[in-house]
Amino acid sequence: MRRLRRGLIALAALAFGYVCYVYLTLPDVRPLVRTNPTATAFMTLRQQEARDAGRKFAIRQQWVPYARISPHLKRAVVVTEDAAFFDHDGIDLDEVKASFERNWEDGRFTRGASTITQQLAKNLYLSPTRNPMRKFRELLITRRLEASLSKRRILEIYLNMIEWGDGIFGCEAASRAYFGKRASDLTREEAALLAGAIINPRTHNPGRPTTRLLRRQQIVLRRMGA
Repeated sequence: MRRLRRGLIALAALAFGYVCYVYLTLPDVRPLVRTNPTATAFMTLRQQEARDAGRKFAIRQQWVPYARISPHLKRAVVVTEDAAFFDHDGIDLDEVKASFERNWEDGRFTRGASTITQQLAKNLYLSPTRNPMRKFRELLITRRLEASLSKRRILEIYLNMIEWGDGIFGCEAASRAYFGKRASDLTREEAALLAGAIINPRTHNPGRPTTRLLRRQQIVLRRMGA
């Protein structure tokens, strides 16, 4: 019994030490209040994947301020990725509950519950893996982002830095690549295509939409009109 107690105490101490280590090594997000990021962990990952495959890879990304992003795109992305974005503090507990219930029924991970802030944390600093420790770091970074940045600033960074195709990052590069126009000039239909492609940006091409992407576009448009 004493051995078991000592083992549990040692295990608890190790867990506490690991949590402290994770917390102390989290990135400082405060500079993002005024400074625009120039690269993300996802950009670095894609560059490494290209090098490993022996192929050329160029990143297309151009920053545009929040006011120069089409309001259609802002709305399309929010209703598609995180309808409660402006109401929660970075973690949507209702979605977490629904995700847990769905995954439990399916017996495997089929539905996520990541908010826009969580997605931003993952894109900026982490990786797309579903490792539990990575998820733990994501949640801690999410809380830091929400504590330091306004919702408008979080959405601005998100729209400027997320992946929207092979080597395409951010709404300005995506708008020019797929529609030959600025992000400020996107129509409602084009915005819905871009929002629908976020789920798998390297498969869906908004400039040449598949039947599946067109169906997603119609879903997004209905949500936008609600």
